[in-house]
Amino acid sequence: MRHLIPSWVRVPVIFFIVFSLVEYFTNSGKMPAFVEYPMVLLFLVFILLLIIAIEAIVSSIENILYQSLDKEAKARYDAKKQQPSKLGVWLETVYKKSLGQKPIKEEHEIVLDHNYDGIKELDNDLPPWWLYGFYASIIFAVIYLVKFEVFESYDQYDELETEYAEAKLAIEEYKKTAKDLVDFNTVELLTSASDLSNGKSIYEANCVACHQADGGGGIGPNLTDEYWILGGGIKNVFKTVSEGGRNGKGMIAWKQSLKPSEIAQVSSYILQFSGTTPAKPKEAEGEIWTE
Repeated sequence: MRHLIPSWVRVPVIFFIVFSLVEYFTNSGKMPAFVEYPMVLLFLVFILLLIIAIEAIVSSIENILYQSLDKEAKARYDAKKQQPSKLGVWLETVYKKSLGQKPIKEEHEIVLDHNYDGIKELDNDLPPWWLYGFYASIIFAVIYLVKFEVFESYDQYDELETEYAEAKLAIEEYKKTAKDLVDFNTVELLTSASDLSNGKSIYEANCVACHQADGGGGIGPNLTDEYWILGGGIKNVFKTVSEGGRNGKGMIAWKQSLKPSEIAQVSSYILQFSGTTPAKPKEAEGEIWTE
């Protein structure tokens, strides 16, 4: 069997099979596995070297065994090796049929009467592969015409709308796990204990100096009443924390030091102060805000 397929074919085919299996089981979908994971590339290089080494070893063993044969055995081996294999004969037959040409010995049967300075013309038929491809294209064109022009099946606009809908769903699913993509327009009030706990930690580390631990206010405004200078609600509070307060005398913009997910957490925690009674509430500022 080894004599039917030369080594320069065996090695690439075996390596391609291994490469395909590795890509199938390790590819994350972002880029080829051997690019994303250096260890995969090293593994593939090792496998390639191993295949080449095995091929060389097997060839050396075959050569040693061949040299150990007597003259008659060598002659039989060489004669058998030189005989065309059934696979080779079959491939050659299929190849000749696909060309659809007359053998050179039979070309006199298809010579035309045209003669230009001794150059004669052969009346060769078109190759079968070309004819079958042409017939297939005609059949495809008829089916396409009937489906999309006669019965008015879906068109590119329908496909575009479907892809838009699928992309929108995919984006929504991605946003569920990509919290740092949140912004002023997409932020929602967080209510989970973990988010509020993180928001409390951020508030106590950065906000108590101006707003007090209970939200009663100091340098900054009171966070417990219904009055808001730049608007209440999760969207406005998120925007104020992210972009900062009033020019010249307001709070700094925290977007440089806090992630969007952290701003959403601390904004949600701030809204927990609404309706509570601080120890030393600051006088109300701004206007009453309602949803």
